[in-house]
Amino acid sequence: MIKSTKINQDYSNMPNTVLLSIKPEYADKIFYQKTKKVELRRVFPSLDKDDLVIVYVSSPKKAVVGYFKVKKIIKKNISYLWDEVEEKAGITQEEFYDYYSGLDLGIGIFFQKIKTFSNPVELEQLRQELNTFRPPQSYRYLKPNEFEIIKKLVDYDFE
Repeated sequence: MIKSTKINQDYSNMPNTVLLSIKPEYADKIFYQKTKKVELRRVFPSLDKDDLVIVYVSSPKKAVVGYFKVKKIIKKNISYLWDEVEEKAGITQEEFYDYYSGLDLGIGIFFQKIKTFSNPVELEQLRQELNTFRPPQSYRYLKPNEFEIIKKLVDYDFE
């Protein structure tokens, strides 16, 4: 267990840090196969270029496995979005239109600087260190203290 230490850092200039929940098959395409270059979302997180996205892989993996930085975000009509992401999204056209069923607009988060942690952190350990930790259904913003604890757990100094 990590010792609780008071962190005296200024977070006023800290970029947004989001914990994003991704299904295992898509995380594999991002981190290991490197065939997925854009994450598709129905809801728009408030992110900018170079913001940090820490990836939590959902069940059955249930672990923080890596991160990426935002390269750009696009919000477009579904058919135009498909034209832009079809070679980069790691899904079929049918899966794409099923995912965005009932919506006119979709979001594509393009990423860069993809890194896999050598020490992924499983859900049980996250809950030991952050008593109130709940994995997000889609995404959530990390508080500075949560980010610091995750940073220590993964033993990684983010770029």
